[in-house]
Order: sequence, then structure tokens, then C-alpha cells
Amino acid sequence: MTPPPVPWRRAVVTGGAGFLGSHLCERLLDSGVDVDCVDNLLSGTRENVAHLEGRPGFRFVRCDVAGEGAVEAMHGPYDLVLHFACPASPVDYLAHPLATLDVGSLGTRHAVAVARRDGARLLLASTSEVYGDPLVHPQREDYWGNVNPVGPRSVYDESKRFAEALVTAHTRSAGLDGGIVRIFNSYGPRMRAGDGRAVPTFITQALAGLPLTVAGDGSQTRSLCYVDDTVDGVLRVAASQAVRPVNIGGSDEVTVAEIARRVIALSGSASSLTFVERPVDDPGRRRPDTTLARELLGWEPAIGWEEGVKRTIAHFAGLPGAGPSDHRPADPALPATTRP
Repeated sequence: MTPPPVPWRRAVVTGGAGFLGSHLCERLLDSGVDVDCVDNLLSGTRENVAHLEGRPGFRFVRCDVAGEGAVEAMHGPYDLVLHFACPASPVDYLAHPLATLDVGSLGTRHAVAVARRDGARLLLASTSEVYGDPLVHPQREDYWGNVNPVGPRSVYDESKRFAEALVTAHTRSAGLDGGIVRIFNSYGPRMRAGDGRAVPTFITQALAGLPLTVAGDGSQTRSLCYVDDTVDGVLRVAASQAVRPVNIGGSDEVTVAEIARRVIALSGSASSLTFVERPVDDPGRRRPDTTLARELLGWEPAIGWEEGVKRTIAHFAGLPGAGPSDHRPADPALPATTRP
């Protein structure tokens, strides 16, 4: 599957020093696009883009996209605005609930203002979490979701749902060239060891010889999508004329327990599994219906989840002082109470 040529000359990536944002910055630069990487480093790290600094066309802008002066800091002009700023892991959005809500509301307003100023295409990074604990499986883009608006995850879920509504309103009523991509369980190099998501948590525990902490009985499912495939899907949505949300995610649905066992096997670890209380509002099943992405964009994942996990293990194993600095279980900060 050959990615289509990119039609842009200059792009801005909010959240560009984060896990996914940094990969987008790199892919765009490699495609000949000048990139402004905007990040306040709340959950991103400068190390994620250190290898890009000094390259022609790359500029790092330390800025809170939700803060005063953000529009002026993103001075452009741009052909493409990728709004990917947001604390995306449970550890981060529970530690920074108000900042999470601000970046989905004020931050999205500012990204929209930049795109309208420059006549640029805007693509909003949304999430599978807008479907909540879904009652429809697999999840299609026309499913409205089953979301707890006051639960512990709500600061993240509702910020994304509001951001989708805001982009849609500007697209329908104000002439914005806006699109939305709903990302499912992307993973790969540059994820933080202690960010609370399953794959980096399992890998760092396995490399350290610690028990892998599996929530509940591990029967809940996820559909992993390696970061290279996610980036390809994101840029295909950006290059399209799609205005409705588009799911981008893996096609192989696996249980959390199976992911943990394969991490142990693929890393050669002697670790075992330990089962911990399942977090509140933890989705029981998650798999995207990617028919729209396949038929509209010609996109489908090229890297199987086991191959992607191998590559991610190799990345974590090669880090200085490999092994976790934080051995908290996945979604550790979510209260282990039941949905009301």
C-alpha cells in the first residue's frame, strides 16, 4: 500500500512532541513538508522530536494551544493544521483534567481560527473513546456511543466529543475545510513507559521481569494499530475531502490478556500475569468498523499487531536503562468502582 503524495507545503502539528504527533511531524518532513511543531510539553517530550531539530523546515514552538497568544504563535501561513494536542493517557488526563477540557474546547477554537485565517485544511484527532463502552460492535462512525459524562474518563471523552461538534459546526456553517479522524489503540515507539496504557505498561514490566498487571480477567478486547499505519491513515484522511468522522484502527481484535501473554513470549521474559481490579468505564469490547477508510481512502493496516509489538519491544529494550521507571498498572488512576 503506497501512501498518496502529500499536497501541502507547510503544516502545523499541535501536540507535535507527543507520541503520535512526533511521528506525524517526522512523516511530513520526510515528505518535503515544512512543519511547525507546537507543544507545551505537558505530556509530550522534547526528546521525541530531538532528532528533527536542525532539519530544514522544522520549527519547535513551545506554546499552550489553549492559552492566550496561541493563534499568533502559530503564525503560518499553513496549508494543513493537524490538531493533535491533548493528554491522551489515563495518567495524564486524570492528573490534568482541566487542561484536558481546555485543549478540547479553547485549543480547538484556536486551531480552527488558524485554519480559517490561512484557508487551510484542519484535521481533528478524535478517539475511540467517543464511543464509550459501546453497545454496538464493531463501532461504525454513525454510532453515537455509550458515554458516562461524569465518570473519571469524562474529561477526555467529552473534550473530544465537544471538539468534534465544534469542528463540525464550523465546517457546516462557516466554510471550514475540516475533518475528523477517530483513532483506535495506536501504539509504538515513543510511548512513555508509565503512561498507563496497556502496551507500554506490559512491555516495560516484561523487560524488568515484573508481573504484568492485567485489569479484570483480561477478557476485554482491543484492536491495536501500529503507529506507522495510524500515521498513514491520518494523512490519507487529511488529504481527502472527508468532513465526516473516519475510524482508523486495527482489524485484529484481541483480548488484553492475550496481548500481555504475547508480550511475555515475544520479549523472552519470565514474567507472569497478575490480575488487578478493573477500572470504571473500561470498555468491554473495542474494534473499529473501518469500511469507510478502506472504501474512501484505500487504507487498511499493513503491519500485524504481533509484528508491531515486536518493533515496540525492540524500541523499549534499546532505551538507556531499559526497564520501567514507573510500574503502575494500565489505567491505574481510574477509580475501581462500577458504572452507576
